[in-house]
Amino acid sequence: MIVPMARRMMTEPDPRLLWKFACNMGYKGMRSVHLFKKRIKKGEHFPPFLFISIINSCQLRCQGCWVDVAAPRQMITLEDWNRVINDAKKHGNSFFGILGGEPFMHPQLLEMIAAHPDCYFQIFTNGQLITDEVAKELRRLGNATPLISIEGTELVSDERRGRLNVLSKTMDGLEACVRNRLIIGVATSVCQTNIDLVSEDWLKKLIKMGAHYAWFHTYRVVGPNAAPELALSPEQVLKVRRFIVEMRAKHPIAIVDAYWDDKGEALCPMATGVSHHIGPSGAVEPCPIIQFAKEDIKDERGIFETMTNSEFLKDFRETAAKTTRGCIVLERPDLVRDLVNKHGARDTTQRQTALAELDELEPRNSQHNPGNAIPEDHWAYRFAKKHWFFGFGAYS
Repeated sequence: MIVPMARRMMTEPDPRLLWKFACNMGYKGMRSVHLFKKRIKKGEHFPPFLFISIINSCQLRCQGCWVDVAAPRQMITLEDWNRVINDAKKHGNSFFGILGGEPFMHPQLLEMIAAHPDCYFQIFTNGQLITDEVAKELRRLGNATPLISIEGTELVSDERRGRLNVLSKTMDGLEACVRNRLIIGVATSVCQTNIDLVSEDWLKKLIKMGAHYAWFHTYRVVGPNAAPELALSPEQVLKVRRFIVEMRAKHPIAIVDAYWDDKGEALCPMATGVSHHIGPSGAVEPCPIIQFAKEDIKDERGIFETMTNSEFLKDFRETAAKTTRGCIVLERPDLVRDLVNKHGARDTTQRQTALAELDELEPRNSQHNPGNAIPEDHWAYRFAKKHWFFGFGAYS
């Protein structure tokens, strides 16, 4: 798998983009995790990876979406963006996830990326706004990878995304990325209507499409219109995990996951402290699906001091780690509500119904399935997870 994957990466993307990826994401990313591990020994928790939702707007209406996509537009300004990124860079960070809404609806997205050529950005997108002109600019900049959501067949995509002709429009964006030799990812929120995509044939199809990495993340039942009927059973979540482990050793495509360590034990990136989230209003949140905050990026202390001194984030990390290795929102929504009330955190949604939504959630299984750990089989993934993405002592 290593040799065919290396051959693909050396011949398909623009070589300059591969260099940017190796330097800004690879080398600097490893360094940021090393600095993070040094900080937590001193009791300082500042994530090596920040995820920033730069806009709430989106042209789709996905089932179970927790973002106020139809509400008045909220955006991270270029000024606030630069202040956050510059402060994070001072403390060793170089990788940032860009979320929405739909990030390409932000009028200054490309300018935001261009302002920090020494960083690397992963753009979570439906791909429909990636024209040839946009893809050419991404190639010129060289420091961003689009992670394009594909939810299944045309019929399933239309149902899941709440619009017509979703798949064909998304494929147009993906093809523009291929033509311009970008490093491309494909993400799927795995649920009851597309669990069949967890297959070897689908992975082979992604390779033919030109995807260099895939991300299968399990559907989270949250938001104002949560769809519990789409949630996976514990057996299906194990199926996803087993598929990821087996396929990593067989095919020349990287497969990302953020919910298991090298031993196959579940983990939560928020609980380990490896990532936190900034919402489109500037709110500093534990993770994208926990839409409550005490702090804001406009705090004069800067994002490093704001996060490292946040009692709200600290309490969330510690409570989540003591309660489960899985998702505290899915398994214990009552504890999320208690933490929000304890700290007097504000609802960061525009709809202002997030607490009521927590009250309506029924506890359910997440990725934590004691006694059924599926360890990493491939040495490269096992090594990478052990050293750069694991529990960091959170569960000890």
